[in-house]
Amino acid sequence: MLDLTGKKALVTGIANNRSIAWGIAQQLHAAGAEIGVTYLPDDKGRAESKVKKLTEPLNPSLFLPCNVQDDEQVNATFDAVKEKWGSFDILVHCLAFANRDDLTGAFSDTSRAGFDLALSVSAYSLTRLAQGAKDLMPEGGSIVTLTYLGGVRVVPNYNVMGVAKAALEMSVRYLAADLGPQNIRVNGISAGPIRTLASSAIGGILDMIHHVEEVSPLRRTVTQTEVGNTAAFLCSDLASGITGQVVYVDSGYATMGM
Repeated sequence: MLDLTGKKALVTGIANNRSIAWGIAQQLHAAGAEIGVTYLPDDKGRAESKVKKLTEPLNPSLFLPCNVQDDEQVNATFDAVKEKWGSFDILVHCLAFANRDDLTGAFSDTSRAGFDLALSVSAYSLTRLAQGAKDLMPEGGSIVTLTYLGGVRVVPNYNVMGVAKAALEMSVRYLAADLGPQNIRVNGISAGPIRTLASSAIGGILDMIHHVEEVSPLRRTVTQTEVGNTAAFLCSDLASGITGQVVYVDSGYATMGM
């Protein structure tokens, strides 16, 4: 039976109730994990207020600002984790960003700044967070990130984010090899397209969703809950022998040739 009682989980990337990270946090909590939450701070405090209100039912014991482009803030996050929890067991990485202009049109028009930004936020951030987490997982742990099919196949308008997801998936494998001797497992979930704030920036996202509904073996897209259930499994002892993998939760779409 899937049971995360006694486990402590730090979840990044919750923006609103449509975030996949929110679905994951709910399922981890339902399985018994103690939850900590980070949010992306803004000058007016809107994100803090929105995410705090949303996550109240999970009774998070940590609620921390964390901009992964700010190393001091990342360090402060893990200092707070160490002070409050001492150690923890689960890190959920649900962070990605690219300029809207880089998610439409020709990939060859991607700017250097746009490329650097997408790779830094969407791929390097996993490695940066793993750096902070590994010393706080003395008994081992589980790190889970979110990716998408556009990291292995060309998806219209996904552009630089596809390159970032390819880097992210390779980072999963290298981190798994690096951290395996410490019994820290690292895996990715490649979720099918879901209507989220992040996905709305991708040109033609609704067409992508309708295409999946028509072509995938299950003839539908997946839900936050289904992705959250998979994350909970990967973070549990039931998945103790699984690391370095990318698990597709996409109604079987990735298996189809046409």
